[in-house]
Amino acid sequence: MTLGVEDRLAIHELIALHWHLIDDGELDRLDELFTADVVYDASDLGHGSMHGLEAFRDTARAMGQRGPVSHHVTNVVLTEVGDDQVRARSKGIGIKADGTSGSVMYEDVIVRGENGWRINRRKVAVRRAPTGANDANERPE
Repeated sequence: MTLGVEDRLAIHELIALHWHLIDDGELDRLDELFTADVVYDASDLGHGSMHGLEAFRDTARAMGQRGPVSHHVTNVVLTEVGDDQVRARSKGIGIKADGTSGSVMYEDVIVRGENGWRINRRKVAVRRAPTGANDANERPE
């Protein structure tokens, strides 16, 4: 199966909507983004790996005012791996209240279910050195 334009747009919208909901504090809508059994690995950011939608929601609430006030996602690249599964790679920029910023890379496994496309796994990777300067910057699995 070739991933069609409608599916590609739906997945791009899904990835973008994630940070709109977080920035707007709409944590009650996270089921529009993630499967109930999502694995969200934010170990590179010091938050560990969260298993399940409620664990992710609890961590987001606990972050409170310490997190960025604005998140931006860009450079989305999709790779089809099955009829109802896609890998997505994207980059994120977070802006804190004091104006400082940081950049991350997201590696997602996105699945199609009865409610449409949802993120089933997300690995947040922080690049701490320029490209080519650090062999530890391997692509997450």
